[in-house]
Amino acid sequence: MNRIFVRLLTCVALLAASISHAAPADRGPIMLAAASMQEAMTAAADIWTARGHPRPILSFAGSSALARQIKAGAPADLFLSADEEWMDDVARAGWIAPDSRATLAGNVLVLVAPRNRPVRLRIGRNMPIARALGDGRLAMADPDSVPAGKYGKAALTSLGVWPQVMGKVVRADNVRSALTLVERGEVPLGIVYATDARASRGVVVVGAFPAGSHAPIRYPIARIKSSAGKDAEGFRRFLLSPAGKAILARYGFSKG
Repeated sequence: MNRIFVRLLTCVALLAASISHAAPADRGPIMLAAASMQEAMTAAADIWTARGHPRPILSFAGSSALARQIKAGAPADLFLSADEEWMDDVARAGWIAPDSRATLAGNVLVLVAPRNRPVRLRIGRNMPIARALGDGRLAMADPDSVPAGKYGKAALTSLGVWPQVMGKVVRADNVRSALTLVERGEVPLGIVYATDARASRGVVVVGAFPAGSHAPIRYPIARIKSSAGKDAEGFRRFLLSPAGKAILARYGFSKG
């Protein structure tokens, strides 16, 4: 049994164990959300709970891992992905409730460096990123599966520099893990979302990748078909409301 599958089964088991003590009527909706949404969704859950609702149960990871958890039968009411493709994947597998899918937010992709070791580099075609890395490596979410990594690979490819850096990439499980590598100074550069950089005190933004260098970054949200709690739909509607969008804007997300 490979390591990734073992990790997936462990995540499913831990999530199931964390909610087993609460009856469906007593607990809030279970949301599986992209790692980059940690601060914004926690704030939204705080406000939703303050309005008298059961507190949502939030689980954060890379969208690819979350999609696999849902298809493996992990308990979930809502899925918030960092890209359309993994939501499409879950929908094709028949797990998404009809007419519940909507775009919640958008984001920007940025290059970051450790705050105590800033790097000067103008992001553009044929930029000397390999020279800026030197003997160091580039942290990014797994470019083969995790949205932030896929956007990053697309951007570097569009700018003509992917061949120079592909052998220097440290593949992280999710965008927050990539951010942590930069914060700790373990790598000189990393690719994350602008909202991740904003949430960190340990990195500085070198520059933003041109919007046209990768597909638009959109966060779709949907209710899981097996969800039985009416609070799940209520929380979904709250997030899509002006009040919910205001919370997201406060953490740097765009309207999508």
